[in-house]
Amino acid sequence: MEPQLLHEVTGPVATVVIHHPARRNAMTTGMWRALPPLLDTLAADPAVRVLVLTGEGGTFCAGADVTELRQSPREAQELAVLAEEALAAFPKPTLAAVRGHCVGGGAQLAAACDLRFAEEGALFGVTPARLGIVYPSSATRRLTALVGPATAKYLLFSGELIEAGRALRTGLVDEVLPAGALRARVEEFTGVLAARSGLTQAAAKEFADGRTDRDAYWAAQAGASGEAAEGVAAFLERREPRFAWTPDRATASAPE
Repeated sequence: MEPQLLHEVTGPVATVVIHHPARRNAMTTGMWRALPPLLDTLAADPAVRVLVLTGEGGTFCAGADVTELRQSPREAQELAVLAEEALAAFPKPTLAAVRGHCVGGGAQLAAACDLRFAEEGALFGVTPARLGIVYPSSATRRLTALVGPATAKYLLFSGELIEAGRALRTGLVDEVLPAGALRARVEEFTGVLAARSGLTQAAAKEFADGRTDRDAYWAAQAGASGEAAEGVAAFLERREPRFAWTPDRATASAPE
């Protein structure tokens, strides 16, 4: 099978799989280029409430395909930045499920997700210093926001790999699971996310990412959505809430 991004939608969860096992799921220029339109399609699907990004088999992603970096390093980096930004801007919760190596461009993609769950034995590395590449400013800022300046500099200056336990301690990873337990935990947790209010999640994602000009917009959305009334009613009636708000509705009614 050619290097590609596979995807499936199961219930409310969309899963994107980085598939290039011959090179430990390294991203080709074609794969970088394909990610933004794929994300647009999944974001527009009202059935999708959560996105999971993972790699084929026992590796998340070994970074950019170095053979293509030799041919056109600037194009490859520009495409990687566009893919990273598209992933960070995905309007619904995103989770990277990491096994094995998560290195270079793979770490860039994982950091662009909202959450990262890793299996024991996973290795993380930000490796441009090994190749003499200037890491993109967007990716550097995002990494620094996750792990702090000292750890970001350690990773960027050295290109050294760190194991999942250290990644957890620095904030690069949110949970570390025993071998064989990652898939079940991701399924469990994405079920939790899909059951929660998409309105709360969308607003929280914007605020956490630093947007400061949409307080009035989200207040209007909250007032018109009925989400709080449904949440309180479900709590008092001891039932699961039926949250109905979607980003599509917000887009349709957003102020000019």
